[in-house]
Amino acid sequence: MAGCGSRPTGHVAGPRNTLITTLTRYRRFICSRSSNKAFQPTNLFSATPPLVRRSTADRCRRSVKARSSSSTPVMGSEFEPSSQAGATAWGANVQAAPGNADKLGPSRDANGNVNFAIFSSAATRVVLVLTHENDATMTDPPAVELECQRVDQNNGIWAVAATNLPGRGILYGFRVWGEGGWDTGQRWDQGKRVLLDPYAPLVHGRTTWATRDTVEHFEEGVGSRWRGTFDLDEQPFDWGPGYSKPNVPWEDTVVYEMSVRAYTGSPTSGLTNPELTRGTYYGVAERADHLASLGVTAVELLPVFEYDELEFQRLGSSYPRSHLINAWGYSHLSFMSPMSRFGTTGCGPVEAARQFKEMVKSLHARGIEVILDVVYNHTVEGGDVEAYHISWRGIDNKAYYMINMGEYDMMCNYSGCGNSVNANHPMVKKQIIDSLVRWVEEFHVDGFRFDLASVLCRDSGGKPLEDPPLIREISKHPVLSKTKLISEPWDCGGLYLVGKFPNWDIWAEWNGQYRDIVRKFVKGDGGMKKSFATALCGSANLYNYNNRKPYHSVNFVTCHDGFSLRDLVSYNGKHNDANGEGGRDGSNDNLSWNCGVEGETNDEGVNGLRVRQMKNFTFALLMSQGTPMMRMGDEYGLSTNGNNNTYGHDNEMTWMNWDKVAQESDLVKFTSELAHFRRQHPALGRSDFLGDGDVTWHETNWDNLESKFLACTLHCPRGVGGDANPWRPDLQMDESTRNGDLLLAFNAHEYWIKWAIPAAPNGRQWYRVVDTNLPGPRDMEFNGKDAPIDAGSVYNVAPWSSLMFVAK
Repeated sequence: MAGCGSRPTGHVAGPRNTLITTLTRYRRFICSRSSNKAFQPTNLFSATPPLVRRSTADRCRRSVKARSSSSTPVMGSEFEPSSQAGATAWGANVQAAPGNADKLGPSRDANGNVNFAIFSSAATRVVLVLTHENDATMTDPPAVELECQRVDQNNGIWAVAATNLPGRGILYGFRVWGEGGWDTGQRWDQGKRVLLDPYAPLVHGRTTWATRDTVEHFEEGVGSRWRGTFDLDEQPFDWGPGYSKPNVPWEDTVVYEMSVRAYTGSPTSGLTNPELTRGTYYGVAERADHLASLGVTAVELLPVFEYDELEFQRLGSSYPRSHLINAWGYSHLSFMSPMSRFGTTGCGPVEAARQFKEMVKSLHARGIEVILDVVYNHTVEGGDVEAYHISWRGIDNKAYYMINMGEYDMMCNYSGCGNSVNANHPMVKKQIIDSLVRWVEEFHVDGFRFDLASVLCRDSGGKPLEDPPLIREISKHPVLSKTKLISEPWDCGGLYLVGKFPNWDIWAEWNGQYRDIVRKFVKGDGGMKKSFATALCGSANLYNYNNRKPYHSVNFVTCHDGFSLRDLVSYNGKHNDANGEGGRDGSNDNLSWNCGVEGETNDEGVNGLRVRQMKNFTFALLMSQGTPMMRMGDEYGLSTNGNNNTYGHDNEMTWMNWDKVAQESDLVKFTSELAHFRRQHPALGRSDFLGDGDVTWHETNWDNLESKFLACTLHCPRGVGGDANPWRPDLQMDESTRNGDLLLAFNAHEYWIKWAIPAAPNGRQWYRVVDTNLPGPRDMEFNGKDAPIDAGSVYNVAPWSSLMFVAK
């Protein structure tokens, strides 16, 4: 969420031209609490007949009025003999044995039992519920229920071990009871609903993307059934002989922000088996060559943790957004499990997790790192209006979420999504750390981009922290500190930390100021020259302190949240009617320019200018010091028809159109060649901020607010090699280009500039590499093959155009 966008309903104005678009989810549930019991090993299954809990107790009964405590139900009164003989095959010999707190979630103990441990500091009773995946379509599946005991009093960990339990095929969750009503900040439901374990390694639910089925047991107003599952018998994944992670240095990194679903969701994706693999991990793997050819070194995947893509339909057809599908995924219902419906159609969570690894393996083989966009600032459960009561909320609401006891609506909402995770609570912090480590060690991801990371810098009541324990522990962690760490340094409560995010000299940041400055300068706003020059050099005003580096600025012009690059040059205002909110969602402050006509046009002059402006933005991005990030589809000019908040559209509006990738080969070629040029030329992507000897400004009009022309020479550090890409043998930089200084010029005026070319250093001559005013393929000559340009020659610089020359 770049500025809390990605969410509908309501707005919170963010600082520095960032309009925060909020999402208010509508949830409410009522809970209370009761007493604990001594440990009594329980056999709820016997050879004849097993005992099961009836689904009437498994269904959540909605009530939005009663807010007082209730007593613990008598367990025996809720059980009756079962006539479903199929249960005995897997559960007849399951017994409860003492559990341990060694590891949260399911794990094998020393005796071969499956140990289940869960955190709830305030619960008075916790019961483990076990069913089998073969019975998942049954409303009342045969179940084993085992009483958990509080085995760690200090940390509030409950556990039980299940004997004779299969290592796979089991679905599980917990019923939880507690004392205290609404006024305590807790939201107990007194065991009415089986809750998802926050540490479940995998999540079992709906089997096919955006398609209701009998497995999820959907109930309008309540939601779908989600259960934890696991495969303790799984063989280790084969990463292959000679496998290693790419380990791309920060200074060489080029990021491509993308959606797994949208990348190959289109019928144009050209996949081998599209009915199974469109919009999947396998789809990304099959089309990974495009990414390698494009020149990116890392993909930043929109959320891939398990989420409910049909959450907007939970409240019925009268809900204004019930026609939408959550295509972006910024509503996790698990921090541990890969999104199972990004696996091939109907494959299930175990196989989907394996396919995620196959995708990572395929990308790594092409030298491309995998960075995950992670959402630890809030969950899908929402606030106290029509809450989606799935997991954390019913397990220990006051521990897992920030609570303001002085407000009637106690759930703090710094995320714009109804709740805010209490990330600096010791046990919640542990869960987030364990989640991150799992994704690195089990799935081999290379880094993380933390959505609305400023939320993670608040205490349990929402007060900002100068030294947030979670961020500190991540920064010093022996595994996590070696990954790429990127913050989105703001939240919906106004905690704007661009350039100030707690960083321990290793965190990078999405630089929202860079985005705004570059948009303003390139479209021709006055008074932006100094700021643009600073942004071009790595935003030293924000990051040049302590041991921070220019690559800690993640530079972007566009991202998932807001206009695409084509729409940035095609629309002056948003066109979000398709979202169902009357145009109230999405940013009103886009810093865009439509080049004279709003939306699509057949005017060749306007369309030519738009292509030139897209190249100008791409050129500025890839010539800037810092880490460039481009948005999926910008390389060919994907348009979302002026919709700047496409979170709910899983269709041609947001899908990558592979036919157009081929048709718009001119723009694709320009973007690709420029990315490869950046990677191979040592004057770009510097590991240290530029000093006086690194750049020469050809400028005398710094204080002229009407001046929109800027030129400089980037001096090449000698003896520094480039990063040639084996996937593009046609784009290999020759030695003279690699050792040559670079002359850059930007004209954001609406008129031609007659520019006297400055002398090249050391008796060399300038050779043109880029002129965005020229048609392709002449707009980009990778090794500057045109005739040399003598010093003092006058070059006619077109309106709204950019230039690059190399000294040879």
